[in-house]
Amino acid sequence: MQDTPRLTFLYLAQNNAPQAMAWVKGGPDAPRLSGLVKFFETPYDGVLVEAEIFGLPNITTPGSSDFYAMHIHENGDCSHGFFDTGGHYNPGDMPHPAHAGDLLPLLGNQGYAWYAFYDKRFTVREIIGKSVVIHSMSDDFTSQPAGNSGRKIGCGVIRPV
Repeated sequence: MQDTPRLTFLYLAQNNAPQAMAWVKGGPDAPRLSGLVKFFETPYDGVLVEAEIFGLPNITTPGSSDFYAMHIHENGDCSHGFFDTGGHYNPGDMPHPAHAGDLLPLLGNQGYAWYAFYDKRFTVREIIGKSVVIHSMSDDFTSQPAGNSGRKIGCGVIRPV
């Protein structure tokens, strides 16, 4: 059987420590929210992102599924209700949703979300000290400059491991 990127990604996530992580904590609008976002360097000049989030706002709605925007923001400051995180990380000055910090949306199922994806728009080294922000709504992938994704309900600073 020939190795594929998927097998490499599985091996990285199961057997290697990430190069960076963000411990995400909820704010006043989602105090039960918490989780870990991991960033792994890959041999494909990109980054494997794995996130596991608990306590999303739809936790008390049986059978619920809701999308939440998740982005990398310019500043690693999660104080003051997450107001100091700045805009989306966008070193290429691209329109939304082509910012390097535009991540895939989270799909919360009764408050829980897990996903993993591969991204070549940033390196682990570039995002150290920035923040991962979870928003209250899904990203519409159209509105400028940030996708009309609602309030910031969770935040974590990306730190090296």
